[in-house]
Amino acid sequence: MKIIVEEEMDGERIDKCLPIFCQNLTRSYISKLIKEGLVTVNGKSVKPSYNLSEGDEIDFDIPEATEPDIQPEDIPLDILYEDDDVIVVNKPKNMVVHPAAGHYSGTLVNALMYHCKGSLSGINGVLRPGIVHRIDMNTTGSVIACKNDASHNSIAAQLKEHSITRRYHAICFGNVKEDEFVIDKPIGRNPNDRKKMAVVNGGKEAVTHVKVLKRFEKYTYIECRLETGRTHQIRVHMASIGHPLLGDDVYSSIKSPFKLNGQCLHAKILGFVHPKTGVYIETDAPLPEYFTHLLEILK
Repeated sequence: MKIIVEEEMDGERIDKCLPIFCQNLTRSYISKLIKEGLVTVNGKSVKPSYNLSEGDEIDFDIPEATEPDIQPEDIPLDILYEDDDVIVVNKPKNMVVHPAAGHYSGTLVNALMYHCKGSLSGINGVLRPGIVHRIDMNTTGSVIACKNDASHNSIAAQLKEHSITRRYHAICFGNVKEDEFVIDKPIGRNPNDRKKMAVVNGGKEAVTHVKVLKRFEKYTYIECRLETGRTHQIRVHMASIGHPLLGDDVYSSIKSPFKLNGQCLHAKILGFVHPKTGVYIETDAPLPEYFTHLLEILK
């Protein structure tokens, strides 16, 4: 692609201007192309900070996108429910749901591809076959996957309508005083750290229903029912009221006295209307061993 710099772009940075012509590409990706020498100005490589001049000739090619080859892997699955349309599994700690940079094997998708023998929905592409929703790597519990596109569309619609039942069990710092309450605070990207989420004005609606299950001296065992499903919703909401989750090293500054690998959070109950039969199905994922052991210690 060739672009001749016009008067209104004179003096502007090249990495700022190119996204105007390639709106499907991010500024960071364009900066990467420039640094790799795939963008030239008047036949010469430049830096992302290069200031354009009227009449400059920009020449660049966008590399053809390639998807990594995701392979089925014989990884044991704790299956809570399965039929020809959907499968619900109890995801263990440390397992990533779908492949991404740095995690192309050992994921739930790799395991599902082997178990389902290619019968997974394709709506979310080759990296996320069958995946309608996800939970964090260090969060355990119920995840539903779909075996065909019709089921995928049905479950996705239920998620959008907030009609799927999702109840999480967690242990948080401090003694939560109210027995039951609702946290209704919008969540969006943390303006100071884009890798994190935060309660922010103008964020997306986020509603969490909290119920105390048991109180300990310094901790509280709670159930959180999601009305919405924002990224890190429970972790952000509980931290926002001064009760971050035990083991959460992202949203809590309090160091856990126990040897935990990430937040103490488990997706226990998952309920949905079956895409084909219309029957309501509810699964209950048993608490993982580390969680039950911790509850015994806290008694």
